[in-house]
Amino acid sequence: MIAAITMRTAVALGSNLGDRLDHLLGARKAILGLANVKPPILSSAVYETEPVGCEPGAGKFLNAVVEFEYEGDPVRLLEQLIQIEEALGRKRDHPRNASRTIDIDLLYCEDQRINDERLQLPHPRLHLRIFVLRPLADIRRHLVLPGEKKTVSDLLATFKDSGAVVRLAESW
Repeated sequence: MIAAITMRTAVALGSNLGDRLDHLLGARKAILGLANVKPPILSSAVYETEPVGCEPGAGKFLNAVVEFEYEGDPVRLLEQLIQIEEALGRKRDHPRNASRTIDIDLLYCEDQRINDERLQLPHPRLHLRIFVLRPLADIRRHLVLPGEKKTVSDLLATFKDSGAVVRLAESW
């Protein structure tokens, strides 16, 4: 029997409908309750951010990043994350970038590189999203993602400070 590989794994959490903080808390609790998720757990601060690509009049998002040890197949984890989204009120048939109660994006699983129709790792737009890089820098500022040459802090430094990302809560 081959032993399962344990990987440092991170997810981005976002919500702009309803009780946004409660949705983030519920998602984090559900993720940490998964059988293959092991400590240590790192959680960023919570940030309030402007919506990107959403419908006109969309509310601001709360965003955070959670990193943990995961033992297993990243595709199976993605399936579990989708189930958590659905349990927290996210509809699978929603338009792309529409407002949502919860959005859980799998950012990376250690140094795994996957590029198929179901899953791309690391997340293909992570380096373009200040609302993901800012919280990720809280917990892994010196991380160099697979396929990148710059650290998370260096990637974050390429964004002009527009005030669009506001730190709200240190611990949650």
